[in-house]
Formats: sequence, C-alpha cells, structure tokens
Amino acid sequence: MGENSSVNLPPGFRFCPTDEELVVHFLQRKAALLPCHPDVIPDLELYPHDPWELDGKALGEGNQWYFYSRRTQKRITGNGYWKPMGIEEDVINSRSKKVGMKKYLVFYIGEGPAAIKTNWIMQEYRLSKSDSSSTKSSKRRGHSKVDYSKWVVCRVYERNCSEDEDDGDDDDDGTQLSCLDEVFLSLDDMDEISLPFN
Repeated sequence: MGENSSVNLPPGFRFCPTDEELVVHFLQRKAALLPCHPDVIPDLELYPHDPWELDGKALGEGNQWYFYSRRTQKRITGNGYWKPMGIEEDVINSRSKKVGMKKYLVFYIGEGPAAIKTNWIMQEYRLSKSDSSSTKSSKRRGHSKVDYSKWVVCRVYERNCSEDEDDGDDDDDGTQLSCLDEVFLSLDDMDEISLPFN
C-alpha cells in the first residue's frame, strides 16, 4: 500500500470505496462544506503532477490513489497530458437515482501526435448538475467564497500490462473493474469506432 502519513486508518482497514460512496459520502459532503468522517482524501492540484508522482501526495491504497482536485479543462502535466476517452458513465445510488458522473482519462507522455499512450488511467467523478445547487445555500450562510461545485474526486491507477497475458500467476493487485469499465478501457479513441448503419 502506498504510504500517506496524513492517513491514519486502524490496522486491518482498507480504503476501497464504490463509485456511489466516492460521490455520495465524499464529494457531495465536500461540495456542501460538510465534514467527512474519516477525512482521508486530500486536496491536490493534479495537473502539475505526473501520475507516478502521486505516491505520498494522494491517499494511496494498493495501486490506486485518491484525491480531490479542481475541475478544469487543462490536463497538462510536466511530462504529458491526460486525454479524455470520450466516455462518461452515470453514477447511480442505491435508490436508482443518478448522483454523479464518472469520466475516464488516459495519460500520454509527450505532446501532440508523437505522444505515447501509457497504462495510467484516471476516473474523474463529478456531481450531477442537480447536486451542485447545494453550494448556493452554503455561500449565503457566509462560508468560504470558493465554488465547491467545481470539485471532482479522482481515482488514478496503473493498469497492469500483464492483464491480457495468461501467465498462470494469480496476482491480485486490488483493482476490480466492472465489465463496463473493461469495455471503456479497451477503447483507445471514439474516432476509431465504426458502427454499421442501415
């Protein structure tokens, strides 16, 4: 597990939230300026940092790192950039209500057409538009002037290169992807998809 000195979970506890838990129990509370218990996810400006620099800066669990960041279109780091995969997935709560969105991004080293695709994946979670209205009442009560509806919570991990190889080694790195996640990750770019038309 990646070490983060600011995280103090009891022995035997792991941080392994579902998509719903990340949005409802962490991101919604941050947007509403409510305390999170436990308060373990740090704020981090992602885009100056390359993904391999997150260890020690973000909450690390296994090969995954979690952090809050400001929502931005600029996704350039020192050595590359995060490219959206063009796919977004609804985050649904236990009452079948849409509570947020999950966007997939992949990290490229370099610039432009010569950039090299890596195995670093980011899932960026944001609130659905109806939930961002909760921050307006917080502003009226005299809280911080920061617009917390612009916050996202991110999960970053490096996809194992040997996932596609059958080496007989049953090494579980803690990453569990749904079938839909696997489909999204197998798509390099939406422009490369051709659909048959009648």
